[in-house]
This record gives sequence, structure tokens and C-alpha cells, in this order.
Amino acid sequence: MTSATPSPTSTARAATGRSRFGGLDGLRALAVGMVVVYHLFPATLQGGFLGVDVFFVISGFLITSLLLAEHRRTGRIALADFWRRRARRLLPALALVLLVSTGAALFASKQLLVSIGAQLMGASFFVANWVYIALGTDYFAGQDPELFRNTWSLAIEEQFYVLLPLVLIFALRMRSRATRVLFFALFGAGSALWMSALFAQGAAATRVYFGTDTHVFGLLLGVALACALAPTSGEIDALVLPRKLAIWQQLGLTAIGAAGLTALGWLSVTLREGSPESFMGGFQLATVAVLIVVWAATREGAWLGRALDVQPLRWIGERSYGIYLWHWPLLLIVTTFGARSGAAPWVVPAVTLALTLGLAALSYRYVEQPIRRLGLRRSLTQVLRPVRLRGRSLAVGFSLIALVLVTVPAAGYAISVAPAPTTSAEVVSRGQAALQAQGDRSVRQTAPRAETEEVSSAIDAEGDGSLGPAGLGTEWATQPKFEAPKPQPVEGWEIFAVGDSVMLASAPELAEAFPDIWIDADVSRGFGVGVGIAEELAARGELRQVLVVGLGTNGPVDDADLDRLLRVAGERRIVIVNAYADRWWIPEVNQKLRAFADANRGVTLADWQAAIPLVPDGLAGDDIHPNPSGGVAYANSVQAALDALLERNERPKPKRG
Repeated sequence: MTSATPSPTSTARAATGRSRFGGLDGLRALAVGMVVVYHLFPATLQGGFLGVDVFFVISGFLITSLLLAEHRRTGRIALADFWRRRARRLLPALALVLLVSTGAALFASKQLLVSIGAQLMGASFFVANWVYIALGTDYFAGQDPELFRNTWSLAIEEQFYVLLPLVLIFALRMRSRATRVLFFALFGAGSALWMSALFAQGAAATRVYFGTDTHVFGLLLGVALACALAPTSGEIDALVLPRKLAIWQQLGLTAIGAAGLTALGWLSVTLREGSPESFMGGFQLATVAVLIVVWAATREGAWLGRALDVQPLRWIGERSYGIYLWHWPLLLIVTTFGARSGAAPWVVPAVTLALTLGLAALSYRYVEQPIRRLGLRRSLTQVLRPVRLRGRSLAVGFSLIALVLVTVPAAGYAISVAPAPTTSAEVVSRGQAALQAQGDRSVRQTAPRAETEEVSSAIDAEGDGSLGPAGLGTEWATQPKFEAPKPQPVEGWEIFAVGDSVMLASAPELAEAFPDIWIDADVSRGFGVGVGIAEELAARGELRQVLVVGLGTNGPVDDADLDRLLRVAGERRIVIVNAYADRWWIPEVNQKLRAFADANRGVTLADWQAAIPLVPDGLAGDDIHPNPSGGVAYANSVQAALDALLERNERPKPKRG
């Protein structure tokens, strides 16, 4: 047999698909390591959340490669078998984590069980990302986190797995490989652009991050890469797959892969969570970097693939699914016990990491692997008939039975005793009730234009004006001089307030301080969305003469949105409320809002950031949303800002744009 003739083994591998791709286990290890470090040591790797995007690319590439290999081998894709394999792979470990973690949380703190029923349903049916969007979850907030928040990414993957084989069957009818690649690449690029566009429109960072529509591009581009690299039937017949890469090919692949890893590492260190640069280029660039690494590492015999699969990276990569599932609920549970016992700061991440690795290893060996080999039914049969087991297998079987008997009732009990929403959710719900009452009173009507103009004229009256009050003409000069009338206070029917969940929580106090105020506030609202609401009202002629803008808690403020606000306000007055929260962008936001107020006539700053620390217990448990006493402080800060405008006798005159 000459060197140009492949062996029967290589022929079989070309026809059936490779048993494993080099480098993918190592990449999985890097991905899960990034996420775990990001959560356990957030100051160390602020962009570690990109590890999820590494998983997305790997999953899209690997699953599609396996489906294409099946199609080459059999001429079809067996949908039922594919979904059964996915269920075997994902469900056993997930069920174990859900049951054990829920039971442990029951003993740690009932506060961890808030919305636990919805969380369990979302995780079990792989819709957790949309459940958390509906619950108003803030992925980038450190307070009041959900126990199974990390299952959002698993939900996106499983939703993708449901549709992928169906779409792939359709794509395989296309004439050429290039057409298939272009098909998936265009959809992937569309999702990536939609992420940027939706964030630019002011959508909340969490909505953009959790959305399947906005965050599926890594999976789709992984599919495109698999379609590009998969051999066609003609290539298999011609046996053109190389047996060995030349030195120059190895060096080229290594250099290209190293460049991709360097780019990914740089992004994981520099990219800030929830930042504009992350949604408008960061996630997309990271995905491209991972695609490059996957392409370079998975070439058969590539040095880079061997280097990535060294131990212990391969060991971690094989157990990465369990590590990802376990680390987050364990972190919350261990943190609760650590706070109760007064443990040193390093204890919580150290204990969490040890438990995560230990439980993931046990799950992999005694739950995941047996079920993948034998299937769920045969595995259950063995466990439920312990007479067939001996030694360690018998101990494992009894342990699993005992675990189920304890955790299933515990989970049910946890759902039944789960507390009401957290204090932050309670104050937000209180605000929502106030807005509902506002709607029931039909106060969402713009003030009559004549009345509005009359009040504005009173506020704008100049004490020493040469013409005097309108309509008096030169007679004013011959009359006895009196002090100019004091400007009338702004009344609630003149005010339109647009804001985020902080304003929403303060809505009852705002409504009491300013009867007939029109409040439009919502959870996780970004600055751009609020400005867009004002623009729509102005276009309909319904925007009131005083704008109170309370946005900035949920992300950075763009200069372009401030320009838009000034344009839509026109001659109206603006009160802009600054932000108070333990988030990296808050100082930047507050500095920008103060500069905006100082630079523009008719704009003043309501200093909520300075007001709330003076109110004991003014905030809910998340240290962001105001309690009723904090709501009073919020309303008072708005009142003080309005008083400052009246004292300066200002009307807004746009100076920007």
C-alpha cells in the first residue's frame, strides 16, 4: 500500500465522521474556566462571561458535524434518535442539580427560593432565558440572584437543538456546500447585528443578553463552519483527506489558532459586563475568535488540538457541562452559609470550587456516563434492582435511590414554602400597582395646551422686562413698580415622568407629591427606550411641558440619546434624575448627567445619588430600589430640582445638536 492510498480505517473515519475532534475538550475547559472565574473571582476576569459564547460556537460546530456525518453515512437524519441522544446528555445531570440544589437552598435560606417554581419549570423545559426576562431578572446585578440563573444559556442551546436538525434537512437540499454555508452564516450575522441594533435602541442589557434571537449567532456560525469543513460525498469517494499535515501547515494553524486565543483572552480581560462595547462588537468579535480557534484546532492531527487537549484540560472539558451547572447554585448556597458563619472572604470561592469539581466528577461518572451508554430505561432498571449490583455499584445504586427519595419531596416542599418576592421585587410591584391605579383614574392625558402655556408664561415672566406683561405695552412704564410675581409651582398635571424600575418603585410617592403626574416607568428600561417614548408622545402632541427623566440604572448613557432628549423637549423643562447603584457604569452615568444639566438652560439635576444615603433603610435588600421612605426622598429630590428651575426662572433652550 503506497503512501498515497489511505488505509481502510481512515476511509471509514472519513465516511462516518471522526470519533472526536481534537482541541474541543480543551476549549470547553477554557470556556467553563472563564465563567467560573468570572462568578467566583469577578475582579480577576471581568469579561469571563464570554465563556458562554465559546460553548455556543463549539456546540453549533460539533452537533452539526455529527448530524452531517450521519447524513453521509445513512442518507438521512434520524430526528427521534437525535433528540433522544440530546435528552440523555442533558437531562440527567440537570435533574440532579435542580433537585439537590433546591433541597440545599431550603436549609440555607428561604430567600434563595424566591420564584423557585418558575425557575424549575424554566430550567426543566429549557425556556429559562425567557422566564428570567419575564421576571425582570438583571443578569448583571449582584443582588437577589436566582438560584438557577445560569440555565439561561442551556435553554438557548436546547431551543436551537430542537430546530437545528429540521433546518439542516432543508439546507441539505441546497445544491452546493457554499450555499449551505452562506445560508447559516447570514442568519448568524443577522442575529449578531440584531444584538447590536436592539441594544442601540435602548433595550435593557439583560433582554439583549438572554434573548434567543439576539444571542444565537454563535451557534449558527458554528453550524456554518461545520458545513464549510464537512467532506462531501465526492471527497469521500476520492479519498482526498490528508493523512498528515506538513510542517508549514502545522505552523500556520498554530499561529492562526494562537491569534484567536489571544484575541479571546484580551476580550475576557478588558470587556465590561453590560457595556455598549460588549453588545456592539465584543460578543461578535469573541465569536469570530472562537471560530478561528475551532477551525485551526480541529484539523486532523493539528498540534494546536493536541496542545489544548492536554491534562487536566481534557478532564475538565469532559466534565464541563456538570461544572457549569453546579457552580452557580453552589456559589449562592455557600455564600449564604459563609455570611452566616462569618467566614473569611477566600473561603466561599474555595469551598464552592471544591464542591463544584467533586460533584461534577461524581455526576459524570455515576449518572451521566451510565445513562449515555445504557439509556435512561436500562439505567433505572439496574438501580431499581440492586440485587444485580455488587460492591461499589451497589453502594452507588442505593445512594441514588436515597438521594431521589430525599430531594424530590424537599423540592416540592421548597416550592410550597417559597417566600414572596424579594424586597426589591415587592417595592417594584408596589410601584406597578400605583401605575395601575394611575391608569384606572385615566390621568394619562396631556394637559390642555392653553393652561400649559399660561403656566409657562408665569414662570418665564421677567421682573424688570421693558415691555412688562404681555398686552400692557408701554403703559407698564408709567405704573408703580412692584416686584415680579413669584413663579407658580409646577403642578402634577404638567409633568410627564419616564423612568426605570427605581422610578417605578418610587411611583406612589411621586403620585402623592405631584397629583395627576403622568408616570411611565418599567423594569430594566434603558435610557434610549425612555427617550423613544417621549418622542412618540411629542409626535402625537401629547407630551407635557415638564419632563422628569429617571434613567441610567441599567446601563451607560449615550451622548446621542441625550441629544435626542434635548431635541424632543424643545421649549419644555427637563429634570434629569441621576442614579444610585453598585455598578461600574454609575459614576460615568452621573458625571455625564451632571455635565448635561450644567450645559443646558432649562435642564436641572435631581440628585438622587446624594439624597438616598441620608435615609436610613431607604432601600430594599438589593441596595438599588427604594422603600417607601426612599420613595419620599426620590420625590423630594425631584421637587428640589423643580424649585431650582423656578428660582432661576429658566425655560429650556436647546444648546446641543
